[in-house]
Amino acid sequence: MDISQPQALLREYVSSESLRRHCKAVSAAMSAYAKKYSEDKDLWEAVGLLHDFDYEKYPDEHPFKGVEILKGMGYSQDVLDAILGHAVYSGVARESKMAKCLFAVDELCGFIVACALVRPERLQGLAPKSVKKRLKAKAFAAKINRDEIAQGIEELGVDGDEHIAFVISALQGISGELGL
Repeated sequence: MDISQPQALLREYVSSESLRRHCKAVSAAMSAYAKKYSEDKDLWEAVGLLHDFDYEKYPDEHPFKGVEILKGMGYSQDVLDAILGHAVYSGVARESKMAKCLFAVDELCGFIVACALVRPERLQGLAPKSVKKRLKAKAFAAKINRDEIAQGIEELGVDGDEHIAFVISALQGISGELGL
């Protein structure tokens, strides 16, 4: 897959810099997991970029509108199912490794970014222990669904500390793009 098309869609549909950064963060985590599992890095990266691309223009129809647009562009069913599956309310089961990874990194990326934003050194030196401590503080980044973070880790079948460390490492790789 050519990653330029998903990048162009993100630019076309998303004007919010924070939403763009979120999509890039999720994309970086997906790319890292694709490498780990010997999957198609560009495809997984594209799924990360596109999982929320419709949210700004169609918040009440997300992710259904985005999937409709992507289906019309010829995206594969596994991509569409992964994007639908990241939204619990869609009712679409997360059956593929790609869908499970997307669900497992989505909320966690947002939470890790929130943790980094309150640290002088941002992502540098951020430890899973610090992230886990902040997860217990319900008032911190209150809109992020902690239950979905836990569910994602469980569905992916990985150790929580390792998953958090893995995602932190992926985000550190693009810290400049994220402003962190």
